[in-house]
Amino acid sequence: MKASRIAAAGAVAGVTVLALSSPALAHVGVQPEGEAAKGGYAVVGFKVPNERDNASTTKVEVTFPTDHPLASVMPQPVEGWDITVTKSKLDKPLEMHGTKINEAVSKVTWTATGGGIRPGFFQKFPVSIGTLPEDADELVFKALQTYSNKEVVRWIEVPQKGQDEPANPAPVLALSEASGDHHGAAADDKASDDAGAAENASTRTSAASEESDSGGTDTTARVLGVVGIVVGAAGVAYGVLAGRRRTTA
Repeated sequence: MKASRIAAAGAVAGVTVLALSSPALAHVGVQPEGEAAKGGYAVVGFKVPNERDNASTTKVEVTFPTDHPLASVMPQPVEGWDITVTKSKLDKPLEMHGTKINEAVSKVTWTATGGGIRPGFFQKFPVSIGTLPEDADELVFKALQTYSNKEVVRWIEVPQKGQDEPANPAPVLALSEASGDHHGAAADDKASDDAGAAENASTRTSAASEESDSGGTDTTARVLGVVGIVVGAAGVAYGVLAGRRRTTA
């Protein structure tokens, strides 16, 4: 009896731990593909798992931060999903590449055109974003997940440092320290490569031109030399024949 009670208590404890840990392991999240450095650009993926065994995920809505608006937001096409980008007016205009921007993306919505995310599966939704703020360590993206049975799960609770993770945490993107202007550096490198290629092409063209000119000059000289020899030989032959005629006479 004692052993059976212990086994039953252990089973209940195991189920309780599993129930408490499941939301933390299966919530909507966001991760960069590579580096998400302050002041730069990044491609991030919103990972959406299906937590239900009797319904599919048919819509995902991600709200973009208003305290640090992003001037450039470009979602990547995802097969089986329609994408809607919503923009809103900014209280304070942003400047991007010398141009003032009065609105920014406030929400991106993915709506399934087919079966959506089935039970036991997850889907990633890639988005290119920038420029990332230089005065923040993280960005919070609140999300809504809609199921085929009309249930809506709100992933909007902001995790707080030093506290347990909430039941429905919002996706949080951690930003790394900037290691240089990657966007500008790439442009400078490309310009340098283009300039080097142009210089090499110019050098090859000049060399080919000089070689062509040299070859043309040599050919002309050879032709003139042959003509001179022929004319000289004809003159000598004419002189010899003329001398013979005078001697015979």
